[in-house]
Amino acid sequence: MAQPRLEVRNLVRRFEGRAVVDDVSLTIEPGNVTCLLGPSGCGKSTTLRMIAGVDMQDSGSIHVDGTLVCDTVFRIPPERRAIGLMFQDFALFPHLSVGENVAFGLKGAGSAKKARATELLDRVGLGHFIDEYPHQLSGGEQQRVALARALAPRPRIMLMDEPFSGLDNRLRDGIRDETLAVLKEEGASVLLVTHEPEEAMRMADEIALMRGGKIVQRGAPYNIYNAPADKAAVAFFSDINALRGKVQGALAQTPFGPFLAPGVPDGEEVDIVFRPQHVGIDFDRGGRGPNPTQMAGTPARGVVERARFMGSESLVEFRMDFDGGMIKATVPNVFLPKPGTPLWLTVRRDRCFVFPAKD
Repeated sequence: MAQPRLEVRNLVRRFEGRAVVDDVSLTIEPGNVTCLLGPSGCGKSTTLRMIAGVDMQDSGSIHVDGTLVCDTVFRIPPERRAIGLMFQDFALFPHLSVGENVAFGLKGAGSAKKARATELLDRVGLGHFIDEYPHQLSGGEQQRVALARALAPRPRIMLMDEPFSGLDNRLRDGIRDETLAVLKEEGASVLLVTHEPEEAMRMADEIALMRGGKIVQRGAPYNIYNAPADKAAVAFFSDINALRGKVQGALAQTPFGPFLAPGVPDGEEVDIVFRPQHVGIDFDRGGRGPNPTQMAGTPARGVVERARFMGSESLVEFRMDFDGGMIKATVPNVFLPKPGTPLWLTVRRDRCFVFPAKD
């Protein structure tokens, strides 16, 4: 079995008695991109800072290529860990040229340092800016210079703390793709901190979903999205609808018909969670809806509260007859029924998640 490039074991960091990072363990394979994903304040950046060596853990250990770099007794200084670090603000030196910024952390002869800086700047499409200064560049260009500088010493691991958050939305996707291509070419293993699910899905080979100082789920983007660990994990990636049902005979009864709830004891309640894009819409036929089916279950009637066109899809919100609650549905292209229109909704059984009710 291949040795992980980075291995973090049982990392804990407390501030004023509170565990901001609480028993975090993760591994990153050589050449892979792992995204540490979660809401603000969940401990992502603190974890990154401990791996980089700019903050100390209260317990746990960090290993690079199987070698201990830090525990609570032994500590290799940050500059000797073969770990690159990119912050949100890029932190370029304003008094140094672009080329001097990229070469700043390199050792050896000036000619070798300049050659490495030129190579990386050419790779990110900025070779012609080598003698310019950071203030003369756009935000996207500064980001690429910061990437080149971080890669210049050929780190085995690249740590990136929300490096795209300051970029214009129109530029962000292109810059992400360019960055990912350069990182893959250099062969660096990457740990990227982000609070944006779309960014994690776009860039990661693996996502580690973090909440309240803990990693609550790890896996490939497809698996994290389609087999979430709990209701909060579904909600972090998209809008959700949720129904409450009581279980009897491994079935949870709802106005949309029964849902399978294997292993849940009779009398317990569950949450049936589904995304707006998995809600079917059908027309009202004189107070009747479509016939029930095994896949879509029993239809339930709702009345349109509002409908909005979102660009590539339409979002329609319904006030449901059965409890007065709201259910959201998204429809590709333009579908804008008038408020007050009665329609019938169905929920795809193969796109629902059933979790024990927690509140």
